[in-house]
Amino acid sequence: MTMLDPSSNELPPIPGKRYFTIGEVSELCGVKPHVLRYWEQEFTQLKPVKRRGNRRYYQRHEVQLIRTIRTLLYIDGFTISGARNQLESDNVADDSGVTNASIKELIVELEEISGLLSS
Repeated sequence: MTMLDPSSNELPPIPGKRYFTIGEVSELCGVKPHVLRYWEQEFTQLKPVKRRGNRRYYQRHEVQLIRTIRTLLYIDGFTISGARNQLESDNVADDSGVTNASIKELIVELEEISGLLSS
């Protein structure tokens, strides 16, 4: 497993799968598995599905959320409570019920699709 430099923002593309193991998420997001387990306690939005033997399975939106948390903590320099507050303010819905975070996720997905189509 190759661990990315936490201060680097270059991450591999997220494969088109529905569920990811903690090891896969660790590689995709550049953070160690114990950090992911700790973040589950600190960020209530992060709730991977737990199956046989308490194995965690993350969905695509959770991988994107982890990348956002990583950026807030490692790149932008937020504390855990500051990152938590930032995520909560990003999730405030406007009159139509659309959140800033959901718009950002859509932009990321569209950029990935565009990259796939152009290659």
